[in-house]
This record gives sequence, C-alpha cells and structure tokens, in this order.
Amino acid sequence: MNRRFYRFEHDGAPRQAVEENGAWRLVDGDIFGEWRAGDSIAASGHRLLAPVMPSKIVAIGLNYKDHAAEQGKAIPAEPLMFLKPSTAVIGPGDPIVIPAGAGRVDHEAEVGVVIGRRARQVSEADALSVVFGITCVNDVTARELQRKDVQYTRAKGFDTFAPVGPCIATGIDLRSPIGVEGWVNGERRQASSTRELIFGIPKLIAFISAVMTLLPGDIISTGTPAGIGPLAAGDRVTVKVAGVGELTNPVE
Repeated sequence: MNRRFYRFEHDGAPRQAVEENGAWRLVDGDIFGEWRAGDSIAASGHRLLAPVMPSKIVAIGLNYKDHAAEQGKAIPAEPLMFLKPSTAVIGPGDPIVIPAGAGRVDHEAEVGVVIGRRARQVSEADALSVVFGITCVNDVTARELQRKDVQYTRAKGFDTFAPVGPCIATGIDLRSPIGVEGWVNGERRQASSTRELIFGIPKLIAFISAVMTLLPGDIISTGTPAGIGPLAAGDRVTVKVAGVGELTNPVE
C-alpha cells in the first residue's frame, strides 16, 4: 500500500502522521514496529520536520556515471561510501547555512532509502525486505574542502548539510526507475533516475550491511546525478523524488 509518513510539530512536540489517499491521521506507536492510524487531522498548515532522525546517513559517492565524469573521476569498482552525521539533518524549510571559510558549497539531489529493521549481512536477494521506504536527501557538500581533505567527513558533515524530507513514501517499487531532480531558484539543474545508478539499491544494502549494522530509520543516500552546482545565500534549493514529493530549503 502506498503511504506517506510525515513528522511535524503537534502541540509543541514532534509527532508523526500517515497520509493515505490525501487524508492525514496521527500515528499511534512506532512506524518501524507496531503502529496504528489514530485521529484524523488537517492535511496542511503543519511545520514539517525531518521525517526521521537516523543514527547515521550512509551516502554513496560517484554512483552515477555522468556525475563521475563531471568530477573527472573514474567509475568506482565497488560502492564508495561515507557517513554524514545525524547532527547534519534538517527538515523541509530549514535553512542550509554556508559555513564561513568553506568556499564553494554544492547541492546534490539524491534518493534516500530508509531502513525499516535492523540489518546485518543482508544478501542482495533479501535486501529490499529491510527497506521501509524512500525520501528526498540533499547531500550538501563543501566542494573545495572535499578536494582539499580527500576524505569526505568535513566537507559533507557540517550542521545543516543533510536536508531530508518531506516524508517517507512506502509501497514504491524500488526495482523500477525512480526519478530524481535538483532545482535551484526554479531552474532544474539535475534530472535522472535510479535506472542510471552504477550500483543499484539491493547491491548497496548488501554491501553496506556487510560492513556495518543498519538500524531502523537509518538512511542510505544513493548518489547524485550530473548537474551539481554552487549555492549562495538567498537561494532556494529543491530536491524532487518521484512518489515522495519536494524538499525545499533556503540558503543562508
């Protein structure tokens, strides 16, 4: 069943809601365990939060051939993974803050895979069974620091460098192509689909879970297509993922 799960401010505290056929209901329980749909609520007028607070975001570098080419990098022989800290996560409408002295800061529109249950050493054949749903991720990157440091922790890990949202969409066929786009100030800069991934979602889950345990709510950010570009204060950047919706953040 196709559902969208949102997290939002409700009576001064974070709360989750489920949307089915345009109708919103509060969630009673744990979306990664036992839950039920509770009271009906309005479908608009809420301050949305990041739909999940992951223990970690496992991001994949150079996972689209066209992006590897624009970076002047060889196609990797196996998934190139790095971590974004949970403290980088922000929600829809929250500002991306460009750090002083960071140099060029880029947008990277990505499909995020949200893990639904504890996963360790999962096979490719069983990989999709541990997925809860998908979301939009903006893998914001301080490009000059990335090149300077070689490894990605500082360039990818600043506070506000992991916008996620607006919801988690479930019931989507992850074996079919999922469209992803990146927009800045109303101009489309990135457009592709998961059909173009070098390493597909089942491969990524198997590869990552052979290294580290994935926990419910963790996100795999599957890589960005060509078209990355710099952000400046005053910009509005949007990530669109088919079936999920739009994640928009201002830049400060």
